[in-house]
Amino acid sequence: MKSEIETLSPTRIKLSVEIPFEELQPSLDEALTRIGKEINIPGFRKGKVPARVVEQRVGRGAVLEEAVNNAVPKAYDELVVENELRPIGQPKIDVTQIADGEKVTFTAEVDVRPEFTLPAFDSLTVEVEPVALEEADVVEQIDSLRGRFANLVEVDRASADGDVLLVNIGGKTDSDDEVEDLSASAMSYELGTEGMLPGLDEAVRGASKGESRTFEFTPQNGDWSGIPLTVAVEVTAVRERELPALDAEFVSMASEFDTVEELRADIETRLGRLKRVEQGAEARNKIHDVLLEQVELPLPEGLIAAEIEGHFQDGHDSGDEHRAEVETEIRTGLKSQFILDKIAEDEELTVGESELSAWLMQQAPRYEMSPDAFAQALMEAGQVPMAMADIRRAKALAKVLESAKVVDTNGVAVDLSELDSEMAALTGSA
Repeated sequence: MKSEIETLSPTRIKLSVEIPFEELQPSLDEALTRIGKEINIPGFRKGKVPARVVEQRVGRGAVLEEAVNNAVPKAYDELVVENELRPIGQPKIDVTQIADGEKVTFTAEVDVRPEFTLPAFDSLTVEVEPVALEEADVVEQIDSLRGRFANLVEVDRASADGDVLLVNIGGKTDSDDEVEDLSASAMSYELGTEGMLPGLDEAVRGASKGESRTFEFTPQNGDWSGIPLTVAVEVTAVRERELPALDAEFVSMASEFDTVEELRADIETRLGRLKRVEQGAEARNKIHDVLLEQVELPLPEGLIAAEIEGHFQDGHDSGDEHRAEVETEIRTGLKSQFILDKIAEDEELTVGESELSAWLMQQAPRYEMSPDAFAQALMEAGQVPMAMADIRRAKALAKVLESAKVVDTNGVAVDLSELDSEMAALTGSA
């Protein structure tokens, strides 16, 4: 097989390929076998039709077309591997000649990852926030635990954030029609959570028992989508949480510890781990930004344009500003992939089965699925290679971080070598 590679641009190449007819013979044999299994010819059992009879029945041209359609993609894939090409997306293939008994020629144009130079990883520096554990952080965690066991006590005062209100609620249209979906009695609601209707918290904040308030609400979906509604809320009770005393009795009841001191020490340890993990995530994000800033490389404009159009194919184009934001995201994402993939190749990084399993365990809760169900869904959607690529890119970024210099805003060097073990301890997977 003869081939030539022409560079059309820094991000696009053209392959010109000639397949000698003798190399096409295996594909011809496969084509004759496949066609023979699909046709019925009197006097022959299905699948046992001789090749010459198949050719006579369907014609030499049909057999050649079947063979070429099988051989050309295989030849393309072989040349990609042989020439260590890094194609992006699907190639545009044109069969230019089929000379029976002599040769088949075709061309293939495809976008490729451009050549570029990476900076020395040990020359990179990022600055992160220091790990600082405040007393207020510990108190917040302790009070959150106490809040799970709090009693609700009715109070005679204006409501404030954190109070749990009992409310009656009702909605009407401008023509005074009742909205059944916005009707409820004796409903419990924690003020300040913004968890029910937009405008509700602002309306009832400061209301006392027996007071009524109204506010305007326009649903964005459902039967009343886009229709302005008037919502009336009556506060029938204002209740505050009465926290249990922080003593040994409470600690032993609410946790696995026996004393307040043991509980505090555990919370401090966990908060410290969490802050170190957050610091590590900040470092990874910033080293990623540094790579994007320092590495210059061309991007395949045709592919970018196609992705932009694909993004808006549903017709939800909200103007030039939105389109510009989408284009920036696509360009940044593509550049990031190029850089991290090159790092992974240079460092010969691979993804093991245990790493994929750990990734599945971490990602599955985001989709409210078990790891097994999530894995099955990925396989059915053909997304496992994409998942493997994402894990490999994360490993590439971690590899850079091993050599880069990380300091906090106080100028103190930050050691991220224990980041994985901190994460494991935090999630309980260690």
